[in-house]
Amino acid sequence: MASVHDRIAEDIASSDVVLFMKGTPLFPQCGFSAAVVQILSTLGVKFKAVDVLKDAEVRQGIKAFSNWPTIPQLYIKGEFVGGCDIVREMHETGELKSYFTAKGIALENA
Repeated sequence: MASVHDRIAEDIASSDVVLFMKGTPLFPQCGFSAAVVQILSTLGVKFKAVDVLKDAEVRQGIKAFSNWPTIPQLYIKGEFVGGCDIVREMHETGELKSYFTAKGIALENA
């Protein structure tokens, strides 16, 4: 059986944009997760969501994997971008949109 680290790495590798969050995009279970989903939706970014509430191992493992203590966590093309505050700040300055474009990620609402 794959270790939690391997499962997380597999999730990140399986999609260009991956959001580890509490809940689902339709039913976020915390305000920070909801805020990041809203930003990604505003930009029109397709992303894979991983609900950490469904798996306690992943919920703890993602924090060790990224060395980041909070959830949500956004990964773009395998790179850890940050949590809610960083994503929000990048969005407000236009840096997030530029980052997606630079990485070749299609923005449907751009």
